[in-house]
Amino acid sequence: MYKLSLFIVAAALFASCGKKENTTEDFSTGAAATETSKDASSYDPKRGLGKYTTVELGATIDAAMAAEGEKIQSVKCSACHKLTDEKLVGPGWKGVSTRQKPEWIMNFITNPDPMIDKDPELQAQLEICLVRMPNQSLTDTDARNILEFMRKNDGVK
Repeated sequence: MYKLSLFIVAAALFASCGKKENTTEDFSTGAAATETSKDASSYDPKRGLGKYTTVELGATIDAAMAAEGEKIQSVKCSACHKLTDEKLVGPGWKGVSTRQKPEWIMNFITNPDPMIDKDPELQAQLEICLVRMPNQSLTDTDARNILEFMRKNDGVK
């Protein structure tokens, strides 16, 4: 009976971890963001793999977006990532918005699995961290707010 109860609880937990549908808010400029083929021939190490080809950033931080991003970070990201350059489970966030283009960050947040499979930098990180970043099923708006929080964390005014 105990094993059956344990199995039912495990099955319920597994089912609750299903994918949530992303919103389609578009933060790109120019042409509309479209889903890019996920094969190796379309991989661009500067923008990653996903629908973001351009992401327009303001010259200054949008405080409201950064505050929302901080809330999401505290719930979804802080268990694995520190805000410093120190590794926890995953790498620290300090400097990420200066090392990577905004398109790459947005594509990685919203599309981590194919990027880990194709990006040599992410594969090298995986060898160090030993744990793949899980897909958090964040909306495009959530991802953009996290990006704005990352910029704030990196000292953008």
